Amino acid sequence: MLPFSRRVAFALLSSLMIVGCASTPPTDPNYQPARGQSGKDVIWIPTPPELVEKMLTMAKVTPQDRVYDLGAGDGIIAIAAAQKFKANAVGIEYNPDMAAFARRKVAEAGVQDKVRIITGDIFKEDFSSANVITMYLLPELNLRLRPTILQMKPGTRVVAHAFDMGDWQADETATAAGATAYLWIVPAPVEGGWSVSFDAGKTARLNLQQTFQNVGGSITLDGRTLPLLGARLRGEDLSFQFRGEGQSVTSFTGKVNGNRLSGTLSTDRSAQAVDGRRL
Repeated sequence: MLPFSRRVAFALLSSLMIVGCASTPPTDPNYQPARGQSGKDVIWIPTPPELVEKMLTMAKVTPQDRVYDLGAGDGIIAIAAAQKFKANAVGIEYNPDMAAFARRKVAEAGVQDKVRIITGDIFKEDFSSANVITMYLLPELNLRLRPTILQMKPGTRVVAHAFDMGDWQADETATAAGATAYLWIVPAPVEGGWSVSFDAGKTARLNLQQTFQNVGGSITLDGRTLPLLGARLRGEDLSFQFRGEGQSVTSFTGKVNGNRLSGTLSTDRSAQAVDGRRL
């Protein structure tokens, strides 16, 4: 017979195991999802395979990417990311039965080494390590997720089936199987003043205004303030032009990395390196 103290400990452990099992009901091994069934905040409508491939192609998924599918459903997007694009993928699905069904689909597809299905809430799970996010959610859910997505690493690709993100305009749209996909590239934060140096010590001040990926502003150089023309921000990549003396066009192409800016300033006659710091 066990000593009294060990019997008490064993009884407590057994009780905890029973409570834990009771709080996590087993999933139905025979579960089959039905088109239009209700879920948390959404109904389930599967994304057509043709659109799945279009979405992942738009996002330029590579084997080096980590894809997070928010609201994974039956796992079709995560599985396609692994099978066709050789990426690692994680699906987050709230419904335990649907998540278990998706895991069975992952096993059937033979991609368990690349795909993981989490039973969880997309508003609570951490997906900050994603390079690519896919989703098929209602517009209000997209907007709830938008602040979190905009804090992610610049250059993260976000692709959605059917619904947009309000006044954050998509960088690209495409259609397949009668449905629409939207692509956004998370933009680097560039708003504000920058001090830039080039040409053996010459400096200029760059002032940028930003609304998502749309940027504009001016550059002050040699005592003249000139408007930026054709400014474009795509992830970390920034480009713009301005007209200098004699109306000659000067172009800048470069990258933003936190509070640093680097790139090349070029005319039809020369090119020089640029280094900038946020003021």
